[in-house]
Amino acid sequence: MSLKKALLAATMLALPLAAQAQPVTGIYIGAGAGLNYLQTTKDNGARVSSDIGFAGVFSVGYGFGNGLRLEVEGNFRINDADRISSRTGGRFSSGGTIRSYGAMANILYEFPLGPVQPYIGGGVGYVIHDYDVRGRTATRTTTINDDEGNFAFQGIVGLAFPIAAVPGLAITAEYRFLGTLGHELERTERVGNVTTRSTFDADNYNHSILAGLRYNFGQVARVLPPAIVTPQGPARTYIVFFDWNRSDLTERARQIIGEAASASTSVASTRIEVAGHADRSGTPAYNQGLSQRRANTVAAELVRRGVNRSNIAISAFGETRPLVPTADGVREPQNRRVEIVLR
Repeated sequence: MSLKKALLAATMLALPLAAQAQPVTGIYIGAGAGLNYLQTTKDNGARVSSDIGFAGVFSVGYGFGNGLRLEVEGNFRINDADRISSRTGGRFSSGGTIRSYGAMANILYEFPLGPVQPYIGGGVGYVIHDYDVRGRTATRTTTINDDEGNFAFQGIVGLAFPIAAVPGLAITAEYRFLGTLGHELERTERVGNVTTRSTFDADNYNHSILAGLRYNFGQVARVLPPAIVTPQGPARTYIVFFDWNRSDLTERARQIIGEAASASTSVASTRIEVAGHADRSGTPAYNQGLSQRRANTVAAELVRRGVNRSNIAISAFGETRPLVPTADGVREPQNRRVEIVLR
């Protein structure tokens, strides 16, 4: 095999994986589950610790195609009480559960790095902290059975591993820190026949390790070009232009795609090439992804207008094939385009 053919084969094998590693665009859903560590809390002479527990989250969000994502999240955490101790009564025989559940609004940013997408983020929201804990000795019983909601905040660090066989689907692995402002809960102490009530200011600081799945709706699978055939007639080319850093279609762009779709039927074309391009105003890696999203958008519109998906070959060239050569960093409208070629 010649060096040229070997390089071409390696490029074709790498393209599906690279296409999957582009930033999330449009609506997505995600879910994760794993382990939760709740930090020990103490107040008013009492100290409560817990075993490693469970954490689960479900989110719905929107990706802007440039790494930025916004989402809303529902979450739940539960830990079994491990130990209750008192400054005056010693260590109690304890039992019960500690729960947290609520909703958050998050902002995240992801970095497309080859086949992996690291991301970081943070969020704010409202979380209810619920104690159902009892501890006792031979002479004393302490009960905390109360709940209270308060302002919550969190930090997120994660990795997404796109699955090439299922466009839009990715496996995720995350660390989350979730904290809330203090919760003032009712505490009951009983010694013999004497019952006293006081408050217990519970901290709520959680460290969670989660594994999950994320699905980005509307992603178009990349299809490798079919074998090259000899054209039966002259090729027709249609050019669709885009606004800066955008991959959505203008009304004029839809008209041009409609003309191409109609022409593909009238001339009985056997192959339609859709090639995405970008100007040089971003990094080469980002522009490669942007040109891919533009090509996917045009291909999806062609299919919507009746073109057979199997006849479309999609490719993306980033900033490497400009109509108008420019210096790095220049925004050139004619280079922000997708070319549709009917053969």
